[in-house]
Amino acid sequence: MPTFRPLHLILAAIALAAIALPLIVTHLVPHVAVEIGEPIILSQRAVVPQAAPPPVEPVEYAEIAPEDARAINAAVPFVKGPVPPARPFRFVGGTEEFARATDCLAAAAYYEAGDDAVGERAVVQVVLNRLRHPAFPKTVCGVVFQGAERITGCQFTFTCDGALRRTPSPAAWTRARDIAAKALRGSVYKPVGWATHYHTDWVVPYWSSSLDKIAEVNTHLFFRWTGWWGTGPAFNRGQQPGEATIPQLAAISEYHRGGAPLADDVQLAEAVPFFGRTPAPLAGDRDTFLTMLNPSQADTFQGMALASCGERPRCKFMGWTEPDAMAFTLPLTPEQMNAMSFSYIRDRGSNFERALWNCEEFKKRAPCMKRMTLRAAPAPQENVRGPAELEGVRRKADAIEPPPGNAAGVE
Repeated sequence: MPTFRPLHLILAAIALAAIALPLIVTHLVPHVAVEIGEPIILSQRAVVPQAAPPPVEPVEYAEIAPEDARAINAAVPFVKGPVPPARPFRFVGGTEEFARATDCLAAAAYYEAGDDAVGERAVVQVVLNRLRHPAFPKTVCGVVFQGAERITGCQFTFTCDGALRRTPSPAAWTRARDIAAKALRGSVYKPVGWATHYHTDWVVPYWSSSLDKIAEVNTHLFFRWTGWWGTGPAFNRGQQPGEATIPQLAAISEYHRGGAPLADDVQLAEAVPFFGRTPAPLAGDRDTFLTMLNPSQADTFQGMALASCGERPRCKFMGWTEPDAMAFTLPLTPEQMNAMSFSYIRDRGSNFERALWNCEEFKKRAPCMKRMTLRAAPAPQENVRGPAELEGVRRKADAIEPPPGNAAGVE
């Protein structure tokens, strides 16, 4: 049996003290609560703050001339760092719901971007990004027509500015629907990332200064919310069932004809192409643009013309606010020239550039277009000439010469 010497006893006592002392100290020291402040970022991953989603602001623009707006927008730098693409979207619902969602999405694409496949894909991506964000409705049609019942509250201006009075051509509508359907089945337009907002570069919305500028597609600038709410993890909400029937789409979509009758102010004109904010040039003349214009957006007409013409040395941009008066081919008739609401002509070789207004329609605008005097053919006199001679007189009287200068009948 081993014996313990005094030295052994001392060493054993020290060992026991080393084990017991931390336990005693831990038990006696009071607990201190630690407050959690700002999110702590570790390896670029943020602890999610417990806060409500940012508010969705109405679309309001600063009263700035298009050229000044472009300068302001160009001075805002793009956000630094990567722009991760959105995750593929997968629609959940039956065949009829899918069809209604497709046509709501196609309408947003066409009326917001015009007949432009690239711009349409970008708009479609923004709509689907919004659907998955906590700040927005949870159906496709709900996102597109959010606030459309209020003149100043709509999120997509085509839903409340009268654009739906004009229908797209069959080919344009088919392409917009194809782009929308592919996006609902998982196609992603990567350049705009998780963008939830956009605007054309000739206007300045009040909300643009508070968001991250992340992409430019043609004349449109795309933005995401700053901080965590603009990152992929924030887009964590799912689609809800129940794609609504939208009466405003009844004229262009057979899947939206089961709702309430259309009001008089949203009846749509038949077969009148509407090219959106940036119209397409004529098929046989890439330097000429003929387009419909919204009279309530007169401040944007010159910006639209400049954006459409781009860097072309020669360009003609002509627009009408009355669908029945619009021209679709050249040359213009005298009646079409008189009905024109706005025109922009450029010829850098002659150092010529001018925007002109129909001042009978826009009384506070200048400079004004020249008006043509339309002359009726004189009635033929009986028993003076033979039938062939009289027919020749009628043709000559009907052939009104256009004014010199350009095909638009303006200075």
